[in-house]
Amino acid sequence: MKLKKSLAVIALCLLAAWQVTAAPSPADVMASAPAQTEKPAPAPRADAIPLGECLAWQIALEREGFSPGLIDGKIGPKTLLALREFRQARGLAASDELDADAAAALNVPSAGYTLPYTITPEDAAQVTGWPQDWLERSRMARMGYATMADMAAEKFHCSQGLLARLNEGVDFAKVKAGDALTVPAIEAPKCPRVESLRVNLTEKVIRCFDKEGKLVALFHCSIARDKEKRPAGAALVVTVIRDPDYTFDPALWPEVKEPQSKLIIPPGPRNPVGLCWIALNLPGYGMHGTPTPEMIGKTGSHGCFRLTNWDAVRLGKMLRAGVPVEFDQ
Repeated sequence: MKLKKSLAVIALCLLAAWQVTAAPSPADVMASAPAQTEKPAPAPRADAIPLGECLAWQIALEREGFSPGLIDGKIGPKTLLALREFRQARGLAASDELDADAAAALNVPSAGYTLPYTITPEDAAQVTGWPQDWLERSRMARMGYATMADMAAEKFHCSQGLLARLNEGVDFAKVKAGDALTVPAIEAPKCPRVESLRVNLTEKVIRCFDKEGKLVALFHCSIARDKEKRPAGAALVVTVIRDPDYTFDPALWPEVKEPQSKLIIPPGPRNPVGLCWIALNLPGYGMHGTPTPEMIGKTGSHGCFRLTNWDAVRLGKMLRAGVPVEFDQ
C-alpha cells in the first residue's frame, strides 16, 4: 500500500511539472500575437462639428452640385445624403463620413465660411410683401420677398434660422439698405451639361447624369402629398422658362374658396412657381422654384416638383429640351 501511494504522489508531481513547462509565458504570447497597426483617427461625429466647419462642408457640397438642402450650419440627413452621393460619384469609399478623403475631393475651405454683406437699394426694392389673397397678388407688379430676412436668406441659400444665428441681436424688421449682415460665403456653382434625370419619389431627390451616365448633381425636391398625383414611368423636358408668370386656376386649388376665376400672378421669387419653370411633356407637370424654400423635401405640392429657386435656376441652366426624365417610386 505504501508503494502504491508513493507512485501516485510521484505521478502527480510529474504532471504538475509538465503543465508548468508546457504553459506559454507572457513573452511567448506577445511574440505570437498579430502585430497591432495604428488605426486612423475616426471622423468627427456630425453633431460634434462646429458651426463654421458645418458651413464649409455645406458650401463645398453645394458648389459641386450636391445640394445639402438649405445651408443651415447642421450636418443633417440632407447634407449626409449629398455627401454619400458625392463620395460615390468621385469613387471614394461608400460612407457618410466627413473624412480627409472627402474634404480633399470637395476642396472644403479651411477658413472664410462667412463674409460681411451690405444690403443694397436693389436688395431692399425686392421686398414687396407677400399677400395671401390671390386677387391682391394678381394686382402686384412683381411677386417679391415677404421680408428682408426672407430676401437675405434666399440670396445666400440659407435658412432664416442660420441667418439669425450669424446676426445675433439684429432686428431684421428694421434692417434697411446700407446695413451690414454676416452671411454664408457661398461660391459660384458648377453647372455641367445634364443628359438625363431620375426623380426618386421616396427620397424626394432629383439625380442628374451626364452623357456617360455619371452622376453629376443631386437636388432635393418636394412632391405631391396625394400619391395619385405623382407621375410614374418616364417623361421628357420640353422647355425651360426663366422668371415665369403663373396662371392661378381655382380648379387646381380646391382649398382656396375665393376667387373663382382664373388670374395671372406676376413673376418674381414668391410667385407660386418661383424663378424657373422646367416644363415636362406631362400635361400640367414641371419642375420649378418655390415661394417657400424651407418646405423643400416635404410633400404638399399639387403634383409638380418644387426646388429652391436657386436650385431650379441652376438645374434649368444644365438642361435642354428633350432630356429624358425617369420616376422611381
